[in-house]
Amino acid sequence: MARLKEKYDATIKAALTDEFGIKNPMQIPALEKISISVGASEEAKDTKVLQNVVDTISLIAGQKAVVTKAKKSIAGFKLREDFPVGVMVTLRGENMYTFLDKLVSVTLPRVKDFRGVSRNGFDGRGNYNFGLDEQLVFPEVQFDDIIKIHGMNLTFVTTTEDDKEAFKLLELFGMPFAKGRE
Repeated sequence: MARLKEKYDATIKAALTDEFGIKNPMQIPALEKISISVGASEEAKDTKVLQNVVDTISLIAGQKAVVTKAKKSIAGFKLREDFPVGVMVTLRGENMYTFLDKLVSVTLPRVKDFRGVSRNGFDGRGNYNFGLDEQLVFPEVQFDDIIKIHGMNLTFVTTTEDDKEAFKLLELFGMPFAKGRE
């Protein structure tokens, strides 16, 4: 079992129950899924570069990434239906906890001039979003294998509808939030 899953079952559930006065164990906030996505506007024109992005995201996530395609044509953006527009992967269960552990303990400390992730990434429904500027901060990624440097968006979906509960959940998991106002 993943280290953070054991920590969640052993200590985080109890801490959240005490802090928010939750009586029903089914209402305890939990992490539902983590989604990693890359918008591939320029990369989509070259299949070799797009395949490199897919391989990189698959390596980072630990499971196969998929190419997302445009649902309809938009002439103003020079976009045609079924044209590749991005790469994404959704992590659940064991893979999700393993990725979160790696992100918090290894990857984020490697970010240059890192002062913590923003506290403003909550969407009002208990989900958290933030972006990374480059994929090279992950230890699995080799610089020589990269054709083009790209960023990515990470979305943490929780079972709660309250941002304060979601913030506390991610904070207890070890997410390094920036100091400042809440």
